[in-house]
Amino acid sequence: MARLCTEALKVGYGDRLIVKDLGIEIPDKKITIIIGSNGCGKSTLLKAITRIIPHQSGSILLDGKSITKENTKELAKKMAILPQTQENARGLTVGELVSYGRFPYQKGFGRLTTKDIEVIDWALEVTKLSEYKYHPADALSGGQRQRVWIAMALAQETDMIFLDEPTTYLDMAHQLEVLELLQSLNREQGRTIVMVLHELNQAARFADYIIAMKDGKVVKAGTCEEVITRDVLKTVYQIDAVIGRDPRTNKPMCITYDLIKGEEQNEKTTHAISAVVNDYVGSMR
Repeated sequence: MARLCTEALKVGYGDRLIVKDLGIEIPDKKITIIIGSNGCGKSTLLKAITRIIPHQSGSILLDGKSITKENTKELAKKMAILPQTQENARGLTVGELVSYGRFPYQKGFGRLTTKDIEVIDWALEVTKLSEYKYHPADALSGGQRQRVWIAMALAQETDMIFLDEPTTYLDMAHQLEVLELLQSLNREQGRTIVMVLHELNQAARFADYIIAMKDGKVVKAGTCEEVITRDVLKTVYQIDAVIGRDPRTNKPMCITYDLIKGEEQNEKTTHAISAVVNDYVGSMR
């Protein structure tokens, strides 16, 4: 059994149910990537698993125990979360921001111990940020700032790191830089990485395990070869994809795609056009 899993999980906001009867297992010491269209429940699932938001029913189990019963500081020693929108780091140096990752281990007045400082310096070194330790965090480039937040997560010394769209707003080079860093953390340190990504080919390239979601449910979960297929992408995104092979990794990749316009969609489009024409004609009378 996986260390982290959900059973019949339901999550929502008010009366609106977003995640519906979801049962998944997160493979240990692997990179798991969650894909799906906007509003399918990817980020909501991530927030529920990391206890940022509560769940209505079902269970989220970590090491066989419900996370709802876990002490907050103890849970923060097991899993770190990098949300899609980070807090404002204005006025903080890189080292100060990374030091926030030591919060679960602090006692009393929260002063940093020798151990804390060693871990912070190690996290900065791993993310290649040592030379920026005393620089203002908000003065760095987008890719560098994202590495600072990852360094803060590393400073928590957790086995699991969760990231919600970590490449958003980054250019192609910085996206690759962040994903390669996460891959090295997984390969060299055995960290379990779970993240939400929009870019299919990035997901296929870096994932060991992919969870494809639609309307709050899992459409398909498995290896890249099992998930990045024409049929799965048709169901998840309503696209007709041409799947090939990445010449460098030999993993499946989406070469091109078209929107699927079935009879129902054509009918809706016809009605919409007719309504616009009728309104226009009516206004001319």
